[in-house]
Amino acid sequence: MIVTLIVVCEVGFWVLLAGGLSLRYLAKMPRAGIAVLLLEPVLELVLLIATAVDLKNGAAADWKHGLAAVYIGYSAGLGHSTIKWVDARFAHRFAGGPPPVKPPKYGRERTVHEWKTAARWILSCAVALALLQAAVWYVGDSGDISSLRAWQTKMLIVAGINLAIAASYTLWPKQAPATPEQQAPSPEELKR
Repeated sequence: MIVTLIVVCEVGFWVLLAGGLSLRYLAKMPRAGIAVLLLEPVLELVLLIATAVDLKNGAAADWKHGLAAVYIGYSAGLGHSTIKWVDARFAHRFAGGPPPVKPPKYGRERTVHEWKTAARWILSCAVALALLQAAVWYVGDSGDISSLRAWQTKMLIVAGINLAIAASYTLWPKQAPATPEQQAPSPEELKR
C-alpha cells in the first residue's frame, strides 16, 4: 500500500504542477494556479499520515516506510526549487516569458550555486533523517528497525556527497576557459 501511495503522490505532484501552471499561464488565472500549486504539500501530509497509520496497525517497518520518509524529505528540501525550475520553463515555452536563467558555470558564482544546491539536498536529508528517527522511536524495541537505519545511512551518504561536491568547488573553483587572446603566445615567447 505504501509504495502505491508513493507512486500516487509522485504522479499527483506532476498533475498538480501541470494543472497549476496551466491555470496560471494558459488560462490566465494566476490565483487559481497558485491555489492548485499550494495543494502540493497535502500529498506529503497524506503520505505521512498513511505511513504512521500503517506502522500503528502493526506493519513491520521495512524499506517502504523508509522510502516514504525519503520521498517526503525530497519534497520538503527540493520540491520548491523543482516547482520554480518547471515554472520558468513553462512560462518561457507557453506564455512568452524570458528564457530560464542558466546556472553560472565558473568562479565564485558557481561555488555559491553549488553550496545552495547542497543546502537543499542537506535539508532533504535532514527531514528524511528526522522522519526515519521518529519511525525508529515509534516502532521501538518491539520491531525490526534495520531497514529504517539503512535508509538513515543512505541519507547521510547523500548529504556527505553533496557537501563534498560543494567543498570541491570552494577548494578548486572552476575557472572560465582562456580566451584566444590569453592563449596566444607573446612575441617574446615566440622568439625563445
